[in-house]
Amino acid sequence: MVKLDKIYTRSGDKGKTRLSTGEPVDKWNPRVIAYGTVDETNAALGVAALHADGDMLAAIRRVQNDLFDLGADLATPDRGKPLEWTPLRIIETQVKRLETEIDVMNESLAPLDSFILPGGSALAAQMHVARTLCRRAEREVAKLAADEAETLSPEALAYINRLSDWLFVAGRVANNNGADDVKWVPGANR
Repeated sequence: MVKLDKIYTRSGDKGKTRLSTGEPVDKWNPRVIAYGTVDETNAALGVAALHADGDMLAAIRRVQNDLFDLGADLATPDRGKPLEWTPLRIIETQVKRLETEIDVMNESLAPLDSFILPGGSALAAQMHVARTLCRRAEREVAKLAADEAETLSPEALAYINRLSDWLFVAGRVANNNGADDVKWVPGANR
């Protein structure tokens, strides 16, 4: 269990922070940027949850918890040295759960015949905000994964990639199963 006695440390005043291993890094370190963007996605989902109930609210809360797992994974680099604890890592079952949920949600949706604009219901609009932040997080995690000096589990990248798809489909579900999607009309305002 995490216990936070003191919220401020003043180390950030000099542009530094520490990874969960205690390793000091710059605030603009690629790991910090990656898990910070994951946190932004999570915050957007917190706003989405204000508009959700039932199964959708439960699903959002599961994803939010997973995003904390992902942040912990990203904040704990594998430097080949033993740690005093077992690091929390995203695992394949978390990725598979998203895939299963996407498939179940997709069953109730008509196939797309156009790109859709972010909008419709308040929940759908907020899911699209979360989706765009998730895509940015995905780019940051992919950039970190491409760095040969860093190690990152393939499940971490797969999870954030699948989550952006999940958010898109969940946004359509939130729009009356796609019936209230706002369709893009190419060149409509020329």
